Amino acid sequence: MKKKSTSNSDIKLSYHEKICAERMKTLFKAIDEMRKDIKELRADMNRGKGAGTLLLILGGLVGSLFYFIK
Repeated sequence: MKKKSTSNSDIKLSYHEKICAERMKTLFKAIDEMRKDIKELRADMNRGKGAGTLLLILGGLVGSLFYFIK
């Protein structure tokens, strides 16, 4: 029977793979959080655009009303 030898480079490689896997997990988590934040920002921008449009229309109506009253 052959004995399986575990060389120092094998240990270093498995440790390196473990560290890389942990880093990748952290990166994926950060990317998912950023995607969520971007979706929230887009929703906020869309609400802001809607509110701006509403204010513009109301301002136009009020301005037209003052014009006709004069």
